[in-house]
Amino acid sequence: MLQILLLATFLSLVVGMCLIHFAHLHESFSADHDLGGVQKFHARPVPRIGGVPIALGLTAGSCLLAWLLGDVQVLLVLLVALPAFVAGLLEDITKRVGPMPRLLATFVSAGLGYFLLRAGLQRLDIPWLDSLLVHFWVLSLLLTVVAVGGVAHAVNIIDGYNGLSGMVSIFIFLAIAYVSFKVQDAMLMGICFAMVGAIAGFLFWNFPRGLIFAGDGGAYLVGFMIAEVAVLLVARHQQVSPWFPLLCVIYPVFETLYSIYRKKFLRGMSPGMPDGLHLHMLIYKRLVRWMVGSRDAVHLTQRNSLTSPYLWALSSFSVVPAMLFWSNTPVLIGFVLVFIASYIYLYRMIVRFRTPRWMLLRKSTRL
Repeated sequence: MLQILLLATFLSLVVGMCLIHFAHLHESFSADHDLGGVQKFHARPVPRIGGVPIALGLTAGSCLLAWLLGDVQVLLVLLVALPAFVAGLLEDITKRVGPMPRLLATFVSAGLGYFLLRAGLQRLDIPWLDSLLVHFWVLSLLLTVVAVGGVAHAVNIIDGYNGLSGMVSIFIFLAIAYVSFKVQDAMLMGICFAMVGAIAGFLFWNFPRGLIFAGDGGAYLVGFMIAEVAVLLVARHQQVSPWFPLLCVIYPVFETLYSIYRKKFLRGMSPGMPDGLHLHMLIYKRLVRWMVGSRDAVHLTQRNSLTSPYLWALSSFSVVPAMLFWSNTPVLIGFVLVFIASYIYLYRMIVRFRTPRWMLLRKSTRL
C-alpha cells in the first residue's frame, strides 16, 4: 500500500507543478478570472484544473493496485468515475456546464457503478426499508444514484477555501481505509490510499498558497470516489454499518441540506442560487478576523487558508467516532444526530454574533 500512496502522491505533485509552472499557456481558459462573485475568496486568477493531477495520481495508483492484486475491477472503478470527472472538468474549462448537467453526469456514474460493480445500497439497517430495497432493485438503484450524486455535489459545495475539501476528504478516505483493513478488503483499501496520495500531491500546491484549485472536476471526482468506495464497502461487507459512511460524510452532506433549507424556506430563493451564508463563509467573515479589510493579495490568501482548520476540526468530530464504531448502527445514528445538533448550534451562534472569544482569530501571524 505504501507504493500506491507514494506513486499517486508523486505523480499528482509533479503534474500539479507543471500546470502551475506553465500556467501562462493555459490560464486563458483554465483560470478562475471571476474575483467578485459571492463565493469567490481569492486575490488573483488561479488555475482551477487541479482535478487533472488528482485524476492522474489516482489512475497511476489504481493501475499499480490492479497489477499487485491481479484484479481488473479496480480499473472499472476508474471507468465509472469518468462521466462525473469529465463533466466537472468541462465546466472548469468552458464555464458553461451548469450544476444540473454536472449532477446528472454524476448520476450516470453512479448508475454505471450499480450495474458494473454491483455498488448498490440494499440496506440501511432499517428492517422494513431494507426489505423493500432487497425486493425492488429499482428502489435500490434510485437510492444509490441519489446518495452517490448527493455526496459528490456536497463535496463540491464545501470546496471554497484552500485545503478545506481536500483535507476533509483525506480524513474520510483514511477512515474508509481503516475499516477496509479491518474487514480485509485490499482493493478498497488500496483505492483509498491512491486517493489520499493524489489529493496530498495536489494539496502541496493548494494549501496554504492557493497556487491551483481543484475545480469542479477535482471536487466531483473526489466526492464521487468517496461515495462509490463507501457504497462498495457496505455492499461487500455485511458487518459494516451503512451509517458508517454517512457519519463520515455528514459535514458536507448536512452543509448541503441545510443550505437548501436556508435558501428555500428562510430566504425564499432558489436552492441553486449561490449565496454567502455557508458555514465556511461565515467562519471566514466573522471568526477569521486576521487582516480584515486588507486587499493585499498575500493577506487575502493567508486569511483564506486560515479558515480551513476550523472545518477540519469540525469534520474530525464525525470521522473519528465513525472509525471507532463502524459496525454499531445505534451508536452511529446517535453521533449523526449529535453532529447535526452541534452544526445548527454553531451556525446560529455565529450568525447571532455570540461566538466565544477563544474561537476568534485576531493574531497577525503569517503562515
